[in-house]
Order: sequence, then structure tokens, then C-alpha cells
Amino acid sequence: MPTVLRIGNYRFHFYSDERGEPAHIHVRTSDAECKFWLDPIQLARNHGVPLHTLRDIERLVYEYQEYLKEKYHEYHRS
Repeated sequence: MPTVLRIGNYRFHFYSDERGEPAHIHVRTSDAECKFWLDPIQLARNHGVPLHTLRDIERLVYEYQEYLKEKYHEYHRS
């Protein structure tokens, strides 16, 4: 489960066995997790992340979209 970015309490990562899916990122908070598709950016799944926190995370996904896509493809190509 490679971590590609940490910002505050948010850990951005992906799982190594998800090659069949479009580029996405999982974001873990202290007690919850969500998943965003990266192109186009869209919430894919939410497990307990409050709405106001989801908005913060979504903003960060937009801000780091290119970096996150690059890391996703870099890891899943190997």
C-alpha cells in the first residue's frame, strides 16, 4: 500500500492489486477512508469521512491531480 503524499492528517495511497481500475487515490484520515477517481475527479467511495472533510480532501485531489496520476501510473506500470 504505497503512500504517495501526506498532508496534515491525510494519507494519500493506493493498493497494489487494483490494476484493473481507472487511476484513483485512496485517502485515509485518522478513522475513515475515501476513494477518488483521478480523471475526471469524482468521489468513488466514502467510508465514514464527514462531508466537510471530503470537501477539503477533494480540493487537495484537484491541487495534486497530476502528481497523483503520475504516481499511480508509475507504480502500476511496473
